[in-house]
Amino acid sequence: MIQKAIPILLVLFFSSLMACSQQIISEKSLPGYFALIDPQNVPVICTDPGDKDLVQRAAGFLRRDLNAVTGREAEIMKQPPASARTVVILGTIDSSETIQKLAAQKKIDISKLKNQWDAYLIQAVEHPMEDVANALVIVGSNKRGVAYGVFELSRQMGVSPWYWWADVPVKKKSEIYIKSNTQLTDAPKVKYRGIFINDEAPCLTGWSDEKFGGRNHKMYEKVFELLLRLKGNYLWPAMWRDRFFEDDPLNAQLADEYGIVMSTSHHEPMMRNANEWKRHGKGEWDYETNGQSFRDYWKKGIERMGGRESIVTVGMRGERDRPMTKDGTPIELLTRIINDQRDIIADVTGKPASETPQLWAIYKEVQDYYDKGMQVPDDITLLFCDDNWGNIRRVPKAAEMSRPGGSGVYYHFDFVGGPRSYKWINSNSISRIWEQMHLAYEHNMRTIWIVNVGDIKPMEFPISFFLDYAWNPEKISASDLPHYAVSWAADQFGENFGSQIGKIIFEYSSLNNRPKPEVLDVDIYSLHNYDEAQRVTREYKNLLAAARRAGAQLAPEYEAAYFELVLHPVEALANLNELYTTIALNRDAATRKDPAANTLADKARELFANDEALSDKYNSLLGGKWNHMMDQPHIGKGEAFRMLEKQQMPEVKYAPADSPPITAAPAAVLPSTSQKQIPGGAKGNIFYEADAVVSMNAENYSRASNANGIEWTIIPGIGRTGAGLTIFPVTASVQSPGKKGSPCVEYEFYTYSKDDVTIHGYFCPTLNFRNAPKGLRYAISIDDEVPQIISINQDGRRKTWEKWVAYNIIIPSSKHRIATSGRHVMKFWLVDAGPVVQKFVLDFGGMKKSHLGPPETLFKNFEPAFFESAQEVLP
Repeated sequence: MIQKAIPILLVLFFSSLMACSQQIISEKSLPGYFALIDPQNVPVICTDPGDKDLVQRAAGFLRRDLNAVTGREAEIMKQPPASARTVVILGTIDSSETIQKLAAQKKIDISKLKNQWDAYLIQAVEHPMEDVANALVIVGSNKRGVAYGVFELSRQMGVSPWYWWADVPVKKKSEIYIKSNTQLTDAPKVKYRGIFINDEAPCLTGWSDEKFGGRNHKMYEKVFELLLRLKGNYLWPAMWRDRFFEDDPLNAQLADEYGIVMSTSHHEPMMRNANEWKRHGKGEWDYETNGQSFRDYWKKGIERMGGRESIVTVGMRGERDRPMTKDGTPIELLTRIINDQRDIIADVTGKPASETPQLWAIYKEVQDYYDKGMQVPDDITLLFCDDNWGNIRRVPKAAEMSRPGGSGVYYHFDFVGGPRSYKWINSNSISRIWEQMHLAYEHNMRTIWIVNVGDIKPMEFPISFFLDYAWNPEKISASDLPHYAVSWAADQFGENFGSQIGKIIFEYSSLNNRPKPEVLDVDIYSLHNYDEAQRVTREYKNLLAAARRAGAQLAPEYEAAYFELVLHPVEALANLNELYTTIALNRDAATRKDPAANTLADKARELFANDEALSDKYNSLLGGKWNHMMDQPHIGKGEAFRMLEKQQMPEVKYAPADSPPITAAPAAVLPSTSQKQIPGGAKGNIFYEADAVVSMNAENYSRASNANGIEWTIIPGIGRTGAGLTIFPVTASVQSPGKKGSPCVEYEFYTYSKDDVTIHGYFCPTLNFRNAPKGLRYAISIDDEVPQIISINQDGRRKTWEKWVAYNIIIPSSKHRIATSGRHVMKFWLVDAGPVVQKFVLDFGGMKKSHLGPPETLFKNFEPAFFESAQEVLP
């Protein structure tokens, strides 16, 4: 799919996407820079002893990071010594006397930090105090702000947030210089930005039991540090087997010291983990008959919370993540439960419930209650959810967008449940994450963004993207997505390798969602139509070859990090796809009693064994540092709603060795095409009919018209075979297709067929997030016919949804008729903002069964450059 590279200059330019836009350090002494560390100078790190615990920890992290980068040891002091050449001053605006003094002297400008949440300032100051030549001052609007400023400096020095969790080597430097006019201020656009460690057995559970003795403060300290380095601030802890607050009292204490806002998941109300009920609960899990037991139980959860930063989950669901009742909609009961919970919060805290942050998770069946009119007090955050497969189910109504409690999103990179559990490896395209979270942000869902990340590993890349995007969604546009992968790769492996490795990461995470590996099976890709199964296998093999070439160029110290972040997922996915293609070929040969089936069967068994060998290699890296992280079974089917308990070798078949020779298959017939009808000198994108099919990738339109403040935008990598096309803004009003000036795209094509034709549209599995009666709609026409309006998702039945998410596509169809062969124009409108179209297939009766649809029949093969912006593509 991806063929083109970009120069190193662009890698440097787009490295700003990773965090702030201002690069403040240099390895060389340049005019306008002062030395942070050079052969004659090591800075002194200064903090006010009365400042927050996290400020003192941040000073320790900075000293450690400076040492890791340069091998030099900085001192931490209350005040700089006389005649200090360079100092680094850390502090919050409300607790550091030094910061307040510098602000009063107008040596630093903290005006942009006042009344801000999690904001930081990094400012260079000449002669901040007597006898001190230069200072780098890092100020936070709160304690997290200081940590974010420190870790931004660390990242620019060459310390990846993933230095421990993915073994990314620290980039060594002998000298570090700071730009003298540095004044960098930054603050998040989304208030609470976090992760949910979930579905954690067998991988994270086995790993942490072996390495730390459980999910205790020793493990969570690594998690808290990672969150801060990624500019996160919020956590739902592991809960399958654990009691975060009880199992190790230091868990909550350390979270508070690190500034991590704690909460419990969507079905664990009032700061109590689900497993605590097994230990302390009395009676049945039934509020109507056992209400007092619940109130006593919940009260102790709020008492234990104390004054620590927390978000209290309110509401109630059934045990084990199930509905509270089998029948009916218990709105009245649930409303009473939330009112009782708020009374407890007010009683324990001694202040109105509205002053304690709370969320109501509109998850699964709870959305039915919301849709039927259930309301909660305006100070409670409405936490809307995806469908567990990365597709947002609802956005707030217009009247809810200004609620004091705001709204947010609970998203998934991992899931145990139907139609198939997926938790083995990263299968999350950042393009789809971007598109769905952009949808959320534009609908003012900006209070909480939290994502289920499974075991943390191997979700490093999408976790980075999710938290970077949550920090500032306005900084990363659709056209920036490939660049993000490049800049992320450059941060991990160096600027010289960013382009090469970033392309590999971007492509594998897109390919891996065609479907997800756990959905993949022998009969997903067609063995006989469009060379599909073999073509997909070749794509993975080509990607693997590219990954091995890139890895061979890296220094030896990068071997473990490269295997974890790049080579293992590509190698494992290439092996898995080849396994299923080989089994398909084996079964096909066996049905014809072809002895080749036997060789193919043996090869399939080798590939199955190789899958296990790759997992073993991962688990044994660095002396077993990550042992058990690749224990998740992923080949086989089992029960749809349960994760696999063990690997299952798919059935292979053998043919008798003395089978008679197989008659050779007839030679392939050259396809009938309409290419000769296209006039010489034709310009732009023009499509042709081949074997009674015209196939058009949506981004390769012939013409586009933007109107009424609406623009067509290409989203790279979101489709199963390329990009996707949609309109922005996503909050646009309903459009009137066919009217003069309405925004549309046109596709010019030539046919040798006429009469009846069916147009299949291939759309991302976007849900009816506005709960519109007719779903999200598009309109389509050929030539001068009246546009037909088609819904992509009006059918919301569970079986239909399962097919959408399993195959990662919605394919609505419409019937048309053309009177003559020759030149035609198909016009496409989006009636409702939101759908993302990937391709169109015009079927004149020749379309064959396949997973991805017929390959594109583009005559003039204009292909937008991989790093070309959507605006540049528009004619």
